[in-house]
Parts: sequence; C-alpha cells; structure tokens
Amino acid sequence: MGTHSAQGATAERIEHVLVAPLAELGLDLEAVELTPAGKRRVLRIAVDTDGGLTLDDVAAATKVIDRILEDDGPDGAARALGELPYTLEVTSRGVDRPLTLPRHWRRNAGRLVKVTLTGDDTVTGRIGASDDDGVVLDVAGVERRLAYGDVVRALVQIEFNRKDTSDKDAD
Repeated sequence: MGTHSAQGATAERIEHVLVAPLAELGLDLEAVELTPAGKRRVLRIAVDTDGGLTLDDVAAATKVIDRILEDDGPDGAARALGELPYTLEVTSRGVDRPLTLPRHWRRNAGRLVKVTLTGDDTVTGRIGASDDDGVVLDVAGVERRLAYGDVVRALVQIEFNRKDTSDKDAD
C-alpha cells in the first residue's frame, strides 16, 4: 500500500503548488504522475493551453516547475519529493487522454471523438461548439448535443488521412 499511496500524495502535493504559477504562464496543469524508474523516479507533468502547446511554453513551464521543486520553502514541494533522485518531464496531455473537462472539448473542436454514454451507448462524431454544460457533435451529418453528465468516456480518434477543410486548393 505504502508506495502507491505515498506517490499519489506526493503528486497531489506537487500539483497543489504548481497550479497557480503555471496559470500565470497561461497554462493549465492537466496531470502530475510520479512513477518509479529503477533507483530514480520520473516526475511527469502534463500541461496544456488554448491554441496548442508550443516548445516555448514547455520550456517556460519546465523552468518554473524546476524552480518551485528546488525551493524548499513553506509549501514543501522539495520535501514532498524526498531524497530520491527524479527526472522531470514536462509534456502535453497527448491524444490518448480522455476528454474530461469543458476546456478539453473546446481545445479539440473539429476533431473526431468516440464517446461512451451512460447506458453503454457509443457515438462517434466531430466536435463542434461546446460550453460549460455540453458539446455538439456532428454524427454522420446530424448535429447531436451531449451533456457532459451523460459522457462516461470520450477519446479523440487518430485520423491519418484527414484532409484539413481549412486548406485552399492549390490548383
């Protein structure tokens, strides 16, 4: 029990101290994962922002996170990690992570998503307009509004051959 619960508590503590500084950079903290890797640990921190994450965003976030984690001030972030060495990885959410918050839907507008609804119904459609309560999906040419409360799981689908509808024909 001890290792997983201690790592979870440490991740929660780190998340608590990072939310505000990352928000000052215009970034949302999406996940904090602390996993063992031999004699070290990997501290993986996922961030995101409207318009998509850039390398400059990742660099700025890494600098801020590193400064906070090295500071052994009253927030105790450095103490939460303890003496074991760790490798810091700052990354984006990735397409394999479920859409769980309204901002995730907004940031993926236009993408194809597979949604499992309460009652085990499954719907696949393109994400349209979304707000704090739900989203409109284009399902085979028909708009369907889904309330977030009815969504059990939603995953963006990878489309390798999708033609961007915003591109103009070069001919």
